[in-house]
Amino acid sequence: MDKETKERNIVVEGKDFTSELFGDFDENIKIIENTFDVDIVSRDGVIRIIGEERSLIIVEKLLYKLIDMVKKDGRLNKQQIRYAIELVMEGQEDAIKDLLNDVICVTASGKTLKPKTLGQKTYIQAIRENDVVFGIGPAGTGKTYLAMAMAVKAFKNNEVSRIILTRPAVEAGESLGFLPGDLQEKVDPYLRPLYDALFDILGAETYGKYRERGLIEIAPLAYMRGRTLDSSFIILDEAQNTTSEQMKMFLTRLGFGSKAVITGDITQIDLPAGKNSGLKRVTKILEGVKGISFIFLGKKDVVRHHLVQRIIAAYEKFEKNIPRKKQPKK
Repeated sequence: MDKETKERNIVVEGKDFTSELFGDFDENIKIIENTFDVDIVSRDGVIRIIGEERSLIIVEKLLYKLIDMVKKDGRLNKQQIRYAIELVMEGQEDAIKDLLNDVICVTASGKTLKPKTLGQKTYIQAIRENDVVFGIGPAGTGKTYLAMAMAVKAFKNNEVSRIILTRPAVEAGESLGFLPGDLQEKVDPYLRPLYDALFDILGAETYGKYRERGLIEIAPLAYMRGRTLDSSFIILDEAQNTTSEQMKMFLTRLGFGSKAVITGDITQIDLPAGKNSGLKRVTKILEGVKGISFIFLGKKDVVRHHLVQRIIAAYEKFEKNIPRKKQPKK
């Protein structure tokens, strides 16, 4: 016996947002239709949802939340649609409003930066409330970019007097001397992702001005040794490639009025064999220390192409099934 189909209507009041909601060639709506086995059409300011009653209830909630997102931020992308679907199916549709209202900063191009997932929102809140925060998670979860945005906001609000960005140049090693140019030019390729993020947030001209005045410093981790960093927002990127000694050295650089964010992905360690990751070890050493927060982001927080989530899940599944080597008896 066929399931009974019913219909619900949503009247779009005021400006018609359906083109932004539906997306190019209705790509957004097709995701919803395929997920819930419904048909969605728009005509004369009315959105009609046709399908089984149980699906209609969920899709109606979803569309109201998506319309709010369009009114607030304009055009939606497929990643936002999929994440909104997850929240509604988990009964967390009210969390979408929290994400919409949490503005971090505005980029040089006028783009409003906000957390895109609940994990990212937790991460941002941890940075607001703690002086040392570890953001640990896979590629594409916004660990470094969001930390950069928070650093720029703190700097513009006069909460800190400078921004310091650093990462270990693990790949350099002995080959560093064979690269052309002076020392800064040799390490620049390893710091390029940090430059790119700052260009996007500040704009090239403002970034250049701040850099010339020493208000922004981008340097390899080795440059931090022996320094005390006061009134600074410090970001250590790719921290999974620090040794335990380097991690301790970095954390003990923190001076008065400073804040540090350490980001990394413990599934992508590039250290030589026999070297332990300082990031993996520090999660055990500093667990429970007041003023320090560990935020673990997962595949749900990936805001790149939706295939990145599937790639991460596939690797996790594969690695779980790899048989562990037996330790030799002592």
